[in-house]
Amino acid sequence: MSLIQRYHVGKRLSEMAVHNGVAYLAGQVPEDLTQDIAGQTREVLGMIDRLLAEVGSDKSRLLSVQIYLADIKDITAMNEVWDAWIGQGPGIGNAPPRATVQAALANPAYKIEIVVKAAC
Repeated sequence: MSLIQRYHVGKRLSEMAVHNGVAYLAGQVPEDLTQDIAGQTREVLGMIDRLLAEVGSDKSRLLSVQIYLADIKDITAMNEVWDAWIGQGPGIGNAPPRATVQAALANPAYKIEIVVKAAC
């Protein structure tokens, strides 16, 4: 039986689980809810960078990404931040499969939530 490692385990969820060399991140949401979509996106991508680094991975190893936007009209501004992030450093040429949808998020102040899977 393969080991499952869980990181930042809380009452309701873990921020990340690793199994068979794949990191599964919980939906990452911003902490600073005063920011616009660009600021919230940058913050969430930074959170993803930090979690992946904990298990020796990075954005160049993304297997799939799901992006949830509270308002699909924010997609252009979000994509500008995403494009700058995925096109820098080790992510160059490694854009993952991605889905972006509009969704009712758990907190009305959240403008974005991102879920990723990445190879370790």
